[in-house]
Amino acid sequence: MTTPAAAAPAARVAFWDNARFIAIALVVIGHAIQRLTADSDAAMAVYLIIYSFHMPLFAIASGWFSTSDPPDNVALQRLISGIVIPYLIFDTIWTIVRWLVQGSASLNPTTASWTLWFLLALALFRLVLPYLARLREPVLWVVVLVAGIGVAYWPNVDNTFSLARALGLLPFFVLGWRARAWGLGDLWLGGHRWSARLDGAPRTILRVAAAALLIAWSAVIVVGIDHWRAVDLRLWLFYTEHYDALDAPQWWAGAIRLGLLVLTTALCAAVLVLTPRRTTALTSLGTATLYVYLLHTFALYPIRESGLLGGENSTWPWLVGMIVLALVIAVVLSTPIVRRVARPLVEPRVEWLFRRER
Repeated sequence: MTTPAAAAPAARVAFWDNARFIAIALVVIGHAIQRLTADSDAAMAVYLIIYSFHMPLFAIASGWFSTSDPPDNVALQRLISGIVIPYLIFDTIWTIVRWLVQGSASLNPTTASWTLWFLLALALFRLVLPYLARLREPVLWVVVLVAGIGVAYWPNVDNTFSLARALGLLPFFVLGWRARAWGLGDLWLGGHRWSARLDGAPRTILRVAAAALLIAWSAVIVVGIDHWRAVDLRLWLFYTEHYDALDAPQWWAGAIRLGLLVLTTALCAAVLVLTPRRTTALTSLGTATLYVYLLHTFALYPIRESGLLGGENSTWPWLVGMIVLALVIAVVLSTPIVRRVARPLVEPRVEWLFRRER
């Protein structure tokens, strides 16, 4: 099968903006409740459910809107100005914050500060996609040989430049790109010659099945929470560690990783099936996910580092309170006034950095 190049759509799609906000809200919730997970099974269950799919969902969405065309000067400049420069800006800011709070810190862009790893992953995704697009069955290659399974057998692939995590999520990015080429978006959103066949009962059945899958997986997490703590499922879902570090040095450990990839893909599909297709209150908020992603950590950092969370402060009221707070933070950081104030940092204008083409 040949791999056609996919051009990024020019117009915004309400469905994807809705999905983006759902994903970024889950990111903020996950970071908000992390300090509760050590002493609260309920918090750990919510945390594991979120981490089962929220970053892979972002990777799929990023792949959907990516092109496999060889990057020209404009694309390379956008990569630098839209990903690399914001990464360096916020990594420097976090270095200063750590120095002020902890009394010592070193500026080391090879080790991403907190959430900045995903910017490095995006840069890697976009750089390698034109090469992967030349392969037959690129999804299969990245799953089996490059990222999804094989990379965790190599202890030397670590988190320098977030390489291990980026490679672990690469299959989802490539899957998102291929899914658009396969026409799955037109089939679900309309525009495909078979789209009408999904209207009515078939679409309802799919949504019921999607909800059932999410509920079933949530029940598995809740019922088996002691087991998931024992095997440290959290680290498996981070895609940061090799199999020896995960206490799974056996040759068949890759089968576990493959199973998680399949499960995560199904969970992402379920979330997308349940995502509203029309314009909603979430749609405008979903246009500012990069702002929420880069800024929410500054709102959560004082709370996380204050020692307020954890121990006796890990009960249900604290869990619900932090979830509500996370949603408020996500909404506030999506507002136009925050975007205007933060734009020089999040979307810096660095045209001066590039030489003019003759």
